[in-house]
Amino acid sequence: MYLSKTGYASPVKDYIFSGRFLRDRKFVALLWFGLPLFAVLQAVVLHRINTYIIYKWVYFHTVQQVNLYLPYPQEYGDVNLYGPLFSLVIAPFALLPDWLGVTCWVLASAALLWYAISKLPFSHNNKTILLLLCAHELMYTSAWVQTNALICACMILGFAFVNEQKEGRALFFIMAAGFIKIYGLTALVFFLFSKRPLRFIGWGAIWSVVFFFAPLLITSPSFLIQSYGDWYEGLRIKAAKNVHFDPKNFYQDVSVMGMIRRIFNYYRLQDSWILVPAFLLFVSQFLRYKSFSDLRFRLYLLCSVLMGTIIFSSGAEASTYIIALPGICIWYLLQPKTRLTNIFFILVFVLTTFSHSDLITHWFREHVVHRYSLKALPPLVIWITILVQIYKKQFLRACDPFKDTFTPVPAPACSPTQKYY
Repeated sequence: MYLSKTGYASPVKDYIFSGRFLRDRKFVALLWFGLPLFAVLQAVVLHRINTYIIYKWVYFHTVQQVNLYLPYPQEYGDVNLYGPLFSLVIAPFALLPDWLGVTCWVLASAALLWYAISKLPFSHNNKTILLLLCAHELMYTSAWVQTNALICACMILGFAFVNEQKEGRALFFIMAAGFIKIYGLTALVFFLFSKRPLRFIGWGAIWSVVFFFAPLLITSPSFLIQSYGDWYEGLRIKAAKNVHFDPKNFYQDVSVMGMIRRIFNYYRLQDSWILVPAFLLFVSQFLRYKSFSDLRFRLYLLCSVLMGTIIFSSGAEASTYIIALPGICIWYLLQPKTRLTNIFFILVFVLTTFSHSDLITHWFREHVVHRYSLKALPPLVIWITILVQIYKKQFLRACDPFKDTFTPVPAPACSPTQKYY
């Protein structure tokens, strides 16, 4: 108990210095929703909501049956790259005034990711710590009003519901993610954890049909079929642009491939030279099929999927790493805590989530981190570490996710005459 200058107990100081506020769900909720709210309101004031304007027009162009994937410079910069299903997802927000629609969009995405993390098979305190660790990255992606928090939530919910053997709910979120942003389909690998594979496949087929035809609620069949073809062509063109190096393209291709191209000045590197070995290494993790029933192994694979989806995508941007960061933090929560592990995680965490913040100098951020796509490096190190740990069966020594990783810090005992200020 901390005493004030008058010798009386000070609950506020006790609350702060004991570190209990870090495990207080109300405090974490304030950060989780407050930081994105601050970021999006700042974006509104500074007129930096071009991405949301693109989203809004996906709905209106679908209703008007206008090509969804052409540039419309009079309405917004850049082009749309989201699937036709996104027109329904964004519809409730598109009908609101822009400032209100974008704010509700960001907060709704944050709420879904909060719910997804709350569904993970972890203790209450561990989930609170995970939320706290991801709050800054959520603010960063919210500043760009991206869909990444939504996609991350769908992938995590896919895992969580498969873990609960609720295949219908799992496939709802996995297929929704894939029909919005194609790499959300990587969560289909959680099929291997299902005890009822035929049920998993059946629900996958059902939700695929539902989401494929859902935009017919607001558009025509011919336009919908045309839009899927246009979507494929738009993704093909975007992939080609991502690997084309120019001084204005530092914010794209924040991936392992982009990092190699820029560090070694080797822009002829083909994505397949990295993706094929990475895919084979990823698949090799499933050779431990006898461990599929082990929750720790399944959580390791969740981490691998969340990180691998981003670091091996040439379409990855800095704001996309809200998908990879939960994987890094879940991995850390599973590790036995040693001084080396803690130092390693701190370095990885800071280099990942704060590498694009004002905590580092503008020169270092622009000329080192952006210039060489270095945000992809820390997740790559963890991803490789997971491979090694799975090969060596070190996941068997991982912490029990249902036991608190960090125990509450007791307040120092003090004598009646001793005071803490």
